[in-house]
Amino acid sequence: MIHYQTFTLDNGLQVYVLEDHTTPMAAVNILYNVGSRDENPEKTGFAHLFEHLMFGGSKHIPDYDTPLQRVGGENNAFTSADITNYYITLPATNLETAFWLESDRMMSLSFDPQVLEVQRNVVIEEFKQRYLNQPYGDVWLKLRPLAYTKHPYSWATIGKEISHIEEATLEDVRNFFFRYYVPSNALLVVAGNVTVEQVKALSKKWFEPIAAGQPYQRALPEEPLQTEARFQEVEAKVPLDALYKVYHMPGRYEAGYYPADLLADILGRGKSSRLYRKLVKEQALFNSINAYPTGSLEPGLFVIQGNLNQGISIEEGEKAIQEIIDELLAKGPMESEVLKVKNQAEATLAFSEIELLNRAMNLAFAANAGNAEWANMEAERIQAVSGELIQAAARNILRPENCSTLYYRASA
Repeated sequence: MIHYQTFTLDNGLQVYVLEDHTTPMAAVNILYNVGSRDENPEKTGFAHLFEHLMFGGSKHIPDYDTPLQRVGGENNAFTSADITNYYITLPATNLETAFWLESDRMMSLSFDPQVLEVQRNVVIEEFKQRYLNQPYGDVWLKLRPLAYTKHPYSWATIGKEISHIEEATLEDVRNFFFRYYVPSNALLVVAGNVTVEQVKALSKKWFEPIAAGQPYQRALPEEPLQTEARFQEVEAKVPLDALYKVYHMPGRYEAGYYPADLLADILGRGKSSRLYRKLVKEQALFNSINAYPTGSLEPGLFVIQGNLNQGISIEEGEKAIQEIIDELLAKGPMESEVLKVKNQAEATLAFSEIELLNRAMNLAFAANAGNAEWANMEAERIQAVSGELIQAAARNILRPENCSTLYYRASA
């Protein structure tokens, strides 16, 4: 259970405080309500580019990392389709340093052309290394536009293509910053050896003078119901043939997410899952295989992916997967399986909340999604899932007409 208090500054910045006086540390997490889904389809990759630009210097602080390191702090960030998240951990006695740093870069980046050029090159190199020059690296560049025809989940956070980042101008960067990186579109969580009064005073001092900005009203195109199976086949220099099957499923905090999540665990989480046990250990068709949800805030994807063993055709592997799915659809999961995956999910949740930063992040994610209390309802929602609900989720999600399939063949 995450105990917290919350208040909102005059400029719209939502602040959540999680007091934990058992630790000498503090975690400061700032979540901006912008991800790759919010980008212009002709200018993608900007949310991820900004993750890099935010470390390139701000109005009064040319070097972000050095002042933080001097007070024993660490920081990082990540971008998803839904959000951009920045976080700091540091000794609680030095908490104000985090407020100073984060407020300055929220107030204004430096917009130095040299910084843009440096970070642009970093992102371009990342695009090449992780997505173009790595085996199977371009899978999601192909799967997303196959599965999504209207919704902006159809491109990866890195962007559709390198040219969008290569052609980014300072004016593009300014427009993106002042549209999304404003207090009214952000959420601050402070956790650790702090008090509400202390955080309120620091928030008012460092963040409240920043102009609120125009509230962002998200109005994204809705993905239409998929009514027929989709298929794509590619060939590349990869070690093994690979198979990817993705199905549309409910979003992260929707009621239908939890049965689907546990369904994925039954099928493909760990070595005791059905797919691994039967197709890797018993039949030796696959070298590796798993199943998982993407966990997107809006309707996401249920993913089954595996690498075939040498001499096994993708068609043979796909047939074997479908047989396992058909058995689950017909008979439902065993009671022992349901109990196992629920215990695993609850254990994972409990262990994640030991870490101070994880608690801060979980609270931020839920609050941004619409209700901070959702962070405290996870265990209850997991426990409420029955075998019947898992079977119903399987029947609703694992339909052939709801599936997009990618054959990724290893070239000779």
